[in-house]
Amino acid sequence: MPSKGTNGLKRLIKAFSYSLQGMRAAFKNEAAFRQEVFLSFILVPLGLWLGDNGLERAVLVGSLLLVMITELINSGIEAVVDRVDVEHNELSGMAKDVGSAAVLIALINVTVVWILILFF
Repeated sequence: MPSKGTNGLKRLIKAFSYSLQGMRAAFKNEAAFRQEVFLSFILVPLGLWLGDNGLERAVLVGSLLLVMITELINSGIEAVVDRVDVEHNELSGMAKDVGSAAVLIALINVTVVWILILFF
């Protein structure tokens, strides 16, 4: 990797650049990630407005960010699986299914958090 051997601020700048490349690639290639980003443009301001205090705001927004983090990890798993094995393989299918299940749990988490904070 090109950043190996680089220290300090230069390494942080390169790492940040790679992270932005990853987010751009996910946005370009992953419809689910695009949908989650667009939904977050609506829900993040709403969560900041509806939360009664800093903790509630942090949990409402944090639950949304968790979905996007999980989706990025899932997309990374899917990309590696597709790169390694183009033929159907039981373990490859399981890896993709488990990644998808993680996203589902993150989405359930958003629903539960928002319901609990806003209605109870």
